[in-house]
This record gives sequence, C-alpha cells and structure tokens, in this order.
Amino acid sequence: MVKQLETQIHPEIVYPDSDGQPMADNTVQFRWIMVIYHNLAWLFAENPEVFVAGDLLWYPVQGDNKLRQAPDIMVAFGVPKGDRGSYQQWKENNIAPQVVFEILSPGNTLKEMSKKLPFYDNHGVEEYYLYDPQKNDLTGWLRSGSLLDVIDEMNGWVSPRLGIRFEVLPEILQLYSPDGQLFADYFQVQQQFNEECQAREVAESTLQQERQAREVAESALQQERQAREVSEERTKRLEQLLREAGIDTDS
Repeated sequence: MVKQLETQIHPEIVYPDSDGQPMADNTVQFRWIMVIYHNLAWLFAENPEVFVAGDLLWYPVQGDNKLRQAPDIMVAFGVPKGDRGSYQQWKENNIAPQVVFEILSPGNTLKEMSKKLPFYDNHGVEEYYLYDPQKNDLTGWLRSGSLLDVIDEMNGWVSPRLGIRFEVLPEILQLYSPDGQLFADYFQVQQQFNEECQAREVAESTLQQERQAREVAESALQQERQAREVSEERTKRLEQLLREAGIDTDS
C-alpha cells in the first residue's frame, strides 16, 4: 500500500544522465576543469565521505527532471564516494553540494551564466566560484545566512570548506592546497610520477647491489670458515697420527 502511494505521489520519472552539452568548449576550459577536479580528488582521496565530481547533472528536487545544473566541478561533504549517473539529492540524504566551480568559455552566454547563481543560491550551495581563464577573472560567493554574498577580495582568499587558497596573479590564477602545495596539472603530476619511479628504480638497484655485495661477503666468510675447519681437521688428524706413531706432539 505504501509503495502504491509513493508511486502515485512520485510517478516513475526519468532523470537523464546527460543534458547533451559538451563538458568543455576549448582546451583551456577543459584543462582548468581537470586541474581543479583532480587536485580536489587527490586532496580528499583518503576521506570516504567527500564526493568530488565534474560535469555531473545535479537534480535537487525529486519529481522535477527539468530543474537541474551540471557544475564543472562540485564537492559534497558527508556524501560517500562512488560512481553515479547523476546527483539526485534526495538519494544523498538531501545533502546539496556545498562547493561548486564554473569555468567560463567564450561560448558561455550571459543568459546561461545568469541562471546558475540563482540556482546555486536557492539550492543550498555554500561556496560558488566562477573563473574566466580568458580574462583571468575570478569571482566568488559565500553563503551568509540564507543568501550567497559576493566575496569582496578573491586574491588570497581561503575556502572555508576546502581549505584551498586562491592567488590571482596579473596573468594567471594559482590555487594552493592546505599544505601550501601549488595545484599541479597532469603534466606536472606525470613528471613527478616519472621522477618518483626513476628514484624508486635507483633505490631498488642500490639495494640489489648492496644485497649482492653482502651475499659475496657472506660467501667469502663461509669459504674462509670452511677452509679453517678443513685446516683444523687436518691438524687434528696429523696430531692423532703422530700420537699413534709414539711421537710427542708437545715437544
């Protein structure tokens, strides 16, 4: 009976996993999305209750599949990691993503972007960051009470939720993790990975050489021990033969 009532209240509605829009319109926008997404994923990799996603449709209200947005990056605290076709908020203990990022492309229209702030404002986002890499322009909003208020100064701003710091330099935006490390892009991570692999190979080679040297030294000691034992055995045998022949070995 309960299931029948739920079906009547919320008839079967399809929540598409795609809105048909591309994730990014150009390489610069895509690179920024990837840099922020991957660094945040690494930052919270050890916390099973922080969900980080990119270009994932977020449906805040059950029963309405038209009310939705797909933030370029979103972070939800208190939500378990795992794959999802979309973020259906009522299935996530009704937790709204607390932090969202949008990276502008030349193809983004003013009308399109003007719809996003009210959506994030109305549906519980705590921090909203909008970056235009073409103009190197960063704008942020922080929830104050029931509304998102613009952050007056973004240069040096530290995200209350993420703990990351924003540095708006004359030509580029830089982001720093809570430990002070600069956000790395894929090529830097790949280079670091290669360097770590090479260092590990050198260390393993050194250990192997030390192991071989130790084995050679142990083998030499074993040979010396065996030679000494053979020599001592021969001496004992000779002394025994001399005694049997009546020859005093002590003189």
